[in-house]
Amino acid sequence: MNDAIKTGEAARRWRMVLGKTDQQDEIALNQTDLDMDRTLESVYGQGAAGGRGGDLSASAPKVARWLGDIRQYFPASVVQVMQKDALERLGLQQMLLEPEMLQAVEADVHLVATLLSLNRIMPNKTKATARQVVSRVVQELEHKLAAPLRQAVAGSLSRAVRNMRPRHNEIDWLRTIRANLKHYQPEYRTIIPATRIGFGRKGQSLRDIVLCIDQSGSMAPSVVYASVFAAVLASIKAVSTSVVVFDTAVVDLTPLLADPVDVLFGTQLGGGTDINRALAYCQGLVTRPQETIFVLISDLYEGGNNKEMLARAASLLASGVQVIVLLALDDNGAPSYDHHNAARLAAMGAPCFACTPDLFPDLMASAIKRNDMAQWAAQAGINVIGGTE
Repeated sequence: MNDAIKTGEAARRWRMVLGKTDQQDEIALNQTDLDMDRTLESVYGQGAAGGRGGDLSASAPKVARWLGDIRQYFPASVVQVMQKDALERLGLQQMLLEPEMLQAVEADVHLVATLLSLNRIMPNKTKATARQVVSRVVQELEHKLAAPLRQAVAGSLSRAVRNMRPRHNEIDWLRTIRANLKHYQPEYRTIIPATRIGFGRKGQSLRDIVLCIDQSGSMAPSVVYASVFAAVLASIKAVSTSVVVFDTAVVDLTPLLADPVDVLFGTQLGGGTDINRALAYCQGLVTRPQETIFVLISDLYEGGNNKEMLARAASLLASGVQVIVLLALDDNGAPSYDHHNAARLAAMGAPCFACTPDLFPDLMASAIKRNDMAQWAAQAGINVIGGTE
């Protein structure tokens, strides 16, 4: 009896995985299984490939019902995968242009990227809802990422810049004691702090950070994460932060940094790529080369003047700017990129690698302390592009 039950359960599971076939018609499913099967069939059945079977068609009520069904039967992580598959397999971008659809969608970074790419064609009645969806995801990302970034940057800044006339609350006691050991008074068993060493004063702009973000379609998730990080960095008064996005045109979004949602809606995902033009603009932002960290977030597929782009990068490095190239800033960690340009930039001294969002705070902290970034990446388990690749 137990073997029969196990055999029947195995058959049911295979039926759910493989879908309905002529050979499986006799397998009995309960109502919950049938409802779940229907939601799967809509995207993964034969109808999705153009043959017989169900699909979502262009019916808004049908799509809304489907979105509700998948959230009922599957966990959020699976829902996000199914939404992405529905968009790709069935061409359902239209479903994101209706407010009632957006309210039912399980929001994540990839959905935000899709909404931003549709921003220019989105009807006015949908834009307010789309902004609410984007804002919800941004708030979740800020809650997760803001505190680690602020702590990492503030800690590295306070240790990177010393203050020789500190106030009491700014004294670096460890370094002060070491510097005054020669003033130790045995009879009093104490040290006279003739020299006081303090951390850098808060409120000073100790580093200039320029984030230059490629907004071509392939970089969409990176744009979302970079915009959130840019807004967090802008809230730290000890650094001066600029954010520039580019495709074939260049847009300086620094005035919008008070609100990362404004930054995101200032982007225009999906255009071409002119890295050379972006570097030319960013060169004009650099006023203190030795104190500037320039982060280029791009897959390096240049559509403009490639030779001139490399020359501009070399010029930034020669002036003393710390240049870091992130081939991706997303959870994937396996970017497609121009290997030739990455190798040339790495050979110049600009480390090139992909970075996941959880590592970005430590990356910025290490850059502020002027650590060897290629060495930092290698220690973090990141594949660093070599100069001979």
